[in-house]
Amino acid sequence: QAQLMESGGDLVQPGASLRLSCVASRLSLKYYAVAWYRQAPGKEREEVGCISSGDGSTQYASSVKGRFNISRDDAKNTVYLQMNSLEPEDTAVYFCASDIAGCSSGRKADYWGQGTRVSVSP
Repeated sequence: QAQLMESGGDLVQPGASLRLSCVASRLSLKYYAVAWYRQAPGKEREEVGCISSGDGSTQYASSVKGRFNISRDDAKNTVYLQMNSLEPEDTAVYFCASDIAGCSSGRKADYWGQGTRVSVSP
């Protein structure tokens, strides 16, 4: 069965950087848009950003624009979330999800990862 697996979460101080990875297995990720989501304790899940298949265009939530960057390496079947200037408000479990229909398709994602925890604290 196809799977997505996130990694790279950690406990860091404000201002630090982290890079999360989303690796696909038994799935050719190059055909899928991949979105990153996060869910903070007691809050609803929110989309952080998305990268399309093909041209690799990206879109971001206003809360992370200019600080986060999504990229993909289709040869490695991996999508990355580079997070810079981390703030305590970025503390959450981060998930990746793939969608064959593209970013902002409005449909349920095809596959989800299990999540990786990011904690930002002094």
